Amino acid sequence: MLKKRISVSQKRQITIPLEFFNNLGIKNEVDCFIQNNQLIIKPAQDSGEFDEQILSDLISQGLSGEELLVKFKETRRHVRPAVESLLAEGERVAKGEGEYFTLGDLTEEDQ
Repeated sequence: MLKKRISVSQKRQITIPLEFFNNLGIKNEVDCFIQNNQLIIKPAQDSGEFDEQILSDLISQGLSGEELLVKFKETRRHVRPAVESLLAEGERVAKGEGEYFTLGDLTEEDQ
């Protein structure tokens, strides 16, 4: 296990040690999150987790060849902003600043 203490600047910035950077294959972005009271930093994953769904949908629309490729690239560019928007809305709701629905609101039991 590699371990190194890293200083944090006054602007809350850190420098990833070169050995860690190279070992993990980090490009130009990392994903950062808190899990079990720990800060986790890992190489950013491409938004490829939706690729199969996008392709399936476009193929079901009858697209193929160059037309499929163009539409796939266009659709894929919209995934990250959409997910970021959903996360931001979730944060607003968690702070009590946005509209929300309960499970009961969405079921017929309360109708």
